[in-house]
Amino acid sequence: MLEAICGIGFGAVVALALTVESRATLDSTGGWAQALGRISSFSGSYLMLVMVVLMARLPWLERTVGQDTLVRWHRKVAPYAVSLISLHVVSVILGYSQMLKTNFFQMLWNFWVNYPDMLAASVGYVLLLMAAFTSIRIARRKIRYETWWIVHLYTYVGLSLAFMHQIRTGVMFIGHPHTIEVWTTLWVGVAALIVALRVGVPLVRNQQYQLRVASVTEEAPNVYSLTVTGKNIQKMSVSGGQFFQWRFLSRDLWWHSHPYSLSALPRPPFLRVTVKGVGDQSSAVAKLTPGTRVFVEGPYGVFTHHASSRDEVALIGAGVGITPIRAILEDLSPRVSVTVIIRATHAEDIVHGEEMKSLVAAREGHYYEVVGTRDDVRFDETTLEHLVPNLAHNDIFVCGPQGFTDMVVDATRRLGVPHEHVHHESFTF
Repeated sequence: MLEAICGIGFGAVVALALTVESRATLDSTGGWAQALGRISSFSGSYLMLVMVVLMARLPWLERTVGQDTLVRWHRKVAPYAVSLISLHVVSVILGYSQMLKTNFFQMLWNFWVNYPDMLAASVGYVLLLMAAFTSIRIARRKIRYETWWIVHLYTYVGLSLAFMHQIRTGVMFIGHPHTIEVWTTLWVGVAALIVALRVGVPLVRNQQYQLRVASVTEEAPNVYSLTVTGKNIQKMSVSGGQFFQWRFLSRDLWWHSHPYSLSALPRPPFLRVTVKGVGDQSSAVAKLTPGTRVFVEGPYGVFTHHASSRDEVALIGAGVGITPIRAILEDLSPRVSVTVIIRATHAEDIVHGEEMKSLVAAREGHYYEVVGTRDDVRFDETTLEHLVPNLAHNDIFVCGPQGFTDMVVDATRRLGVPHEHVHHESFTF
């Protein structure tokens, strides 16, 4: 349904761009290049708006497909959007340089000096390229999350800077007030949506919650649990396995947020989140003092018991991915038969192990810890089949490092678990 709506909108945008083309304009000097530039501009801009809407935190969309799916869609659309906008930049400069019989770089300078808002649009384009390059997989592995997050905020600045030059210099807008109205309404509507959902709603909710750090406890080497206290916690309507975007309002951490899952169901007035110290923020979390204000967005995610439709559930976790597994375990219906499998290199790396043992014992389920290095202790379909003989009849929830999650998902499918009964959610940026 969503793809159909986006497709119809894309077709309408391309059709709108084609309305200003004629045989005469195409046959003029530089006409084909300019036409290509106009069409790629409209289509690329539209796809950029689609990307922004996918990340707008639309509640019904988040609840339907989950944020990790929206991120995947966002990443799939991004190369097409950036490529089309880049094609627009090159084609327009080439087309006008042919028409005015000048070279590429002289025409670019002419645009900056003599055409309204072109310099701002060029700055916006550079900002979009920065966001695009830092999203390439190799680059993402080499930069800190905080850097990536800040660079991506420039996407909004880049789009804002690029907007006015479309209205003031675009051939399809000059002398077409209705086209200007439609395009402006679309852009302003998306901007209003972002401001409302990414700024307005969180501000209102956090004013109600008044969250503050209550305590910080070391659970395992370099793994810390934060207990947060606040008001009206019962209004959060959070399920086990969901996560919030957490922003700690200390001097070093206030300017960026990170996604962390709850490691237990809320117990008003308390929330608990468990964090592994791997990045700048997650390492600094251990030094937070009681009373520090906390700002959250969410809850997000569909990695919850609501995805389960069977009476037998296997929960499989590794690393800090154990924490949403523990919260889901607490949230499952009492009638569900549960098997919990925890993978760790060392026994001391298992977080909230005793809590999970107690929860599993209370429902007369099965709890297993698979401890050891990859070379010493295998964790594959043979292991899974041994620990859960009826695995194909279970709903499977998997959370952990990306490599671990991919390996488990592949193993469950080889063992005959249908795709719709294997649930996992990625939190990688």
